[in-house]
Amino acid sequence: MITATSTYALLRAGLLTSRLRRTRAVLHLPVYRFQYSTLGRFSRATPCYDASASPRVQAATKSSVRRKYLVLAIETSCDDTSVALVKYTGGESEARNGQPSSGISGVSRITNSHEKYAKPAVDVLFHERITANTNEYHGIHPLVALDSHRANLALLVKQALALMPKHLAQDKGVTTCHECGKSPRDYPAKLLVAVTRGPGMRSNLSVGLDTAKGVAVALDAPLVGVHHMQAHALTPRLASALENGRLDSASQNNKEQEPESESSSKRLDPMGSSARFPFLTLLASGGHTMLLDTQQLTDHRTLAETTDIALGALLDKAARAILPPGMLRAPYGAALENFAFNMTLHDNTETLGELDEAGEWPAGQSLPRYRIEHHDEPVYDYNPPSTQHDFMRRQETEWGWSLTPPLTERKGGESKRMEFSFAGFLSAIERLVEQRRSEGHLCVRERQTVAREVQRVAFEHLGSRLMLFLASAAGNDWAGDTLVVSGGVAANRFIKHVLRAILDTRGFGHVKLMFPPIELATDNALMIAWAGIEMHEAGWLSNLEIGPLRKWSMDSTAADGGILGVGGYSRGNVLDLIRGEGSKTVGTEV
Repeated sequence: MITATSTYALLRAGLLTSRLRRTRAVLHLPVYRFQYSTLGRFSRATPCYDASASPRVQAATKSSVRRKYLVLAIETSCDDTSVALVKYTGGESEARNGQPSSGISGVSRITNSHEKYAKPAVDVLFHERITANTNEYHGIHPLVALDSHRANLALLVKQALALMPKHLAQDKGVTTCHECGKSPRDYPAKLLVAVTRGPGMRSNLSVGLDTAKGVAVALDAPLVGVHHMQAHALTPRLASALENGRLDSASQNNKEQEPESESSSKRLDPMGSSARFPFLTLLASGGHTMLLDTQQLTDHRTLAETTDIALGALLDKAARAILPPGMLRAPYGAALENFAFNMTLHDNTETLGELDEAGEWPAGQSLPRYRIEHHDEPVYDYNPPSTQHDFMRRQETEWGWSLTPPLTERKGGESKRMEFSFAGFLSAIERLVEQRRSEGHLCVRERQTVAREVQRVAFEHLGSRLMLFLASAAGNDWAGDTLVVSGGVAANRFIKHVLRAILDTRGFGHVKLMFPPIELATDNALMIAWAGIEMHEAGWLSNLEIGPLRKWSMDSTAADGGILGVGGYSRGNVLDLIRGEGSKTVGTEV
């Protein structure tokens, strides 16, 4: 594995290439891409870019040539080791009246309706993720995860670098590093290295960060340290860039491109994007639960966050309490959802039966599959709260018990605090399961009911804080119209249904919901690559002195100053660095 400490050896060996030898031409490559399914009534994400960039960046994008460069991304914040290599093609717009556009990533400040836009696009050359096997611990084991990073990261980086194109040129004869037998250091193609800097497990972050520094120095490439939760928040825009890459590839492969439909053009046009700043960001994962007012790429305000455990941790621990041991498999949150709504083991039978503690299904018995629409979107038997007080209402089940929503006052009233809390709710779940099991009443159907009620109450708790903000004076002044939900919990399909139903019922049907594709909801290097691209396009790079950050706020008003406040960022971009121009460091290093 290349580390920062091995950089001097790499320098002595002559492994650095000159930036001056890099070309600015374009290569179109066949790539591996994710396939995305339509999420029924939920809006597909469209790109949104910050036009408030430095003058140098704006000047660099005025050319009619779309800028292209490669991005190597590394993610090691927790138990997933992920590496990606992508090709980024910047957006470009040009008015028909000949007046050039301005701004970054092709977002023009001209409002001429005759403008034609080329959309920012991402092509995936390589993307792999290896998750540490911690099943025997029923949760993430830090040392096992660390060993997994050390064992797998260097191998993944080697595979990714082997696929680097020789040039970013439109030359069908160009081959990859592996095919022509050359080293990546011989390649003049422009490269940006993006890596998760925090927040996360410090030792795990260090493995990825040190590796990224070594690669950046060895290949003479600029570095961007990425905020992990910022990357999650940007995943709907990543999904749109991937779709634009697919459309670009299709147009390149087809000699005669079919005319773009009006609906498709509107969906992918950055100027018509429903994800334009500002928007609300709901981050829900195993380590974080927060509602943010996202004004710009690096300008966020915390509206509510958890005071104890995160929503993802609640779902994982609830799954371990509710699911029989034989059915408990990581990821536990996904296992809980499948058990509650979509569990079928024997499709040729319809009977229900007890599930013994060994976790074996009785012969010929299964759980019923929830009714599925033809659009592959589940239909849930769910009635959303019609008033704020209804969020605190306890709903008795057919088994005679009910779950108390979080932050319910002792007299049955509702706390108006803008915060999330799940620790007390988890304790109540564990007590209920233990009590029902000791009484001998915990059958399969009741376990399913517990699993469903846990998710309903937890997701309504998110909705209650969202409604408190939207109904407040600050919410009335909020200029956005989109709620972006991201993080591992965003892969849950029931949360989509609950939040959409709450918004519609409470009079906020105009607020759009954006979720990343399921494969991008959990930790992955593609989102790190995209966050690095967004930061770079806004004119930010990282110094080689940066270190890992276990805690790192996104809030610009927080004690650490938010994303830019921790120090280590410099103004500049790849083109500036190629020309040898200086950069200005901001923030205070910690």
